[in-house]
Amino acid sequence: MPSDFNGWAAPPASRDPVAAHQVLTRCPVCGDDLRIVRLECPACGSALQGNFTLGRLARLTREQLQFVEVFIRCRGKIKDVEEELGISYPTVVARLNEVVQAMGFEVRQEDTDLAARRQQILDELASGKLTAADAASRLRAL
Repeated sequence: MPSDFNGWAAPPASRDPVAAHQVLTRCPVCGDDLRIVRLECPACGSALQGNFTLGRLARLTREQLQFVEVFIRCRGKIKDVEEELGISYPTVVARLNEVVQAMGFEVRQEDTDLAARRQQILDELASGKLTAADAASRLRAL
């Protein structure tokens, strides 16, 4: 049985039955992709049948969507995301990489390596091993 049901969770408390459930994108039995085959208007009863797809954001878990919301609200500024979520720079980068992968994109190793080098320079600055000028110079050289 798959370990991630992508949205398979208890619905939030709500009186609106439509808003109460997140759309499942993975089969809870085998883990394969689910497809939408029917859309229905609750007001007039009209229905459409066919094969409909969801966007890449629908592939994300509830936690990943919450992270994306914070990331967007912070306008992509990792320092602001760190502060709002109370997590470290490497954790922000790791979560961002998880989101990128979950959306079906490739995480480029050079991006991950660059982030690690930046963090190492910042850690050395924080511990006093580098001066601000040396750290700035090294960061510019990346």
